[in-house]
Amino acid sequence: MASKPPATPMKSKKVTTFQEFESNTSDAWDPGDDDDELLTMAAENLNTEVVMETANKVIQNHSKLQEKHKLQEEEKSVQFPELPLSIKMSKSASESQLPSSTDVANRKASLQRQQSVPHQSVIPADQYARGSPVLTEREAFRMDKFKQLLAGPNTDLDELRKLSWSGIPKQVRSITWKLLSGYLPANVERREGTLQRKQKEYFAFIEQYYDSRNEDANQGTYRQILIDIPRMSPESLVLQPIVKEIFERILFIWAIRHPASGYVQGINDLVTPFFVVFIGDYIAAGEEVESFDVSSLPEEVLRDIEADSYWCMSKLLDGIQDNYTFAQPGIQTKVKALEELVSRIDEQVHRHLHQYEVEYLQFAFRWMNNLLMREVPLRCTIRLWDTYQHCCTLSRRFQRIINYDTKIFFLGSD
Repeated sequence: MASKPPATPMKSKKVTTFQEFESNTSDAWDPGDDDDELLTMAAENLNTEVVMETANKVIQNHSKLQEKHKLQEEEKSVQFPELPLSIKMSKSASESQLPSSTDVANRKASLQRQQSVPHQSVIPADQYARGSPVLTEREAFRMDKFKQLLAGPNTDLDELRKLSWSGIPKQVRSITWKLLSGYLPANVERREGTLQRKQKEYFAFIEQYYDSRNEDANQGTYRQILIDIPRMSPESLVLQPIVKEIFERILFIWAIRHPASGYVQGINDLVTPFFVVFIGDYIAAGEEVESFDVSSLPEEVLRDIEADSYWCMSKLLDGIQDNYTFAQPGIQTKVKALEELVSRIDEQVHRHLHQYEVEYLQFAFRWMNNLLMREVPLRCTIRLWDTYQHCCTLSRRFQRIINYDTKIFFLGSD
């Protein structure tokens, strides 16, 4: 086999820029028991199917572990009286630190490789389950920090944004996303009034505009929305009639109120994370969102979730609307930035693509258009969006995060 041509030396200044970014963002993913599988992914040349398979395997492993903890807790609750929450947390943390012989061997091998590979986070096993999952000492500490920030009369959004960088606990993700997206005010006393006013305003839009979906001027937009919704995932959730109707209204109203861009394919995928996070507050412990019957929720709850999803999606799109205006200049800019980034970080890959006349726009367009929604499992997407919420109000910072995420995804799945 012919040896690969040596890479052209890179300028130290530009390398330092990426190295600084890498060191600044390495804490966004915390170490966990799934290090071995994620490190294996990083060490091999993977395609998209392998990435999806490995990520799902990690989630399944954690789901089994969570179920085991749940059964242990149920057995103890029968034999012993109920303990205070703080004692429960300490006990579960100490129990979770007792490794088996297999765990010891695996962790020893993992530690030997962690010196050269960035730490990865554990995706919570019951991410969409309502109730109080077993918390480790560290998880309980982070939860307390979130609750303290959220309980004050005026939430410090800068501190909340910093704390969200390395992930948001499921129990407070809904309220945190609403705050960081700019949908809810920092002042606690104003939140309830804001929610009621914005929800009322959204349904006023429905009454004013939704009947016009069958008019000649809007038929094309509405028809495209009807075509795109069944293509979304998770299918078992989106294809429920009531969910389909909710998404139709959200997307059509947004398109009518934003004539500069109108509806563009890709916008539909940006509703899903908000809808899933907000509906997760009403799902019983142990039940997956994909199998949840949304029609079982009261109509008032569904109306609140629909309005909240609309406004949070609108806030997100306000910062990236040039992705969806004519010729989509925002995406063109981001793809160009990705090309420039790869040429600096891995010139050999960059030259290989040009040698075979592969344009970055051919494979990276959907990554930017859907914010990786179709490239990784939904749970991983929501975890990524925790970090996106950290910087969503800072458009340049947001663009930088997306560029580096897609670069890492690209080189990791090459």
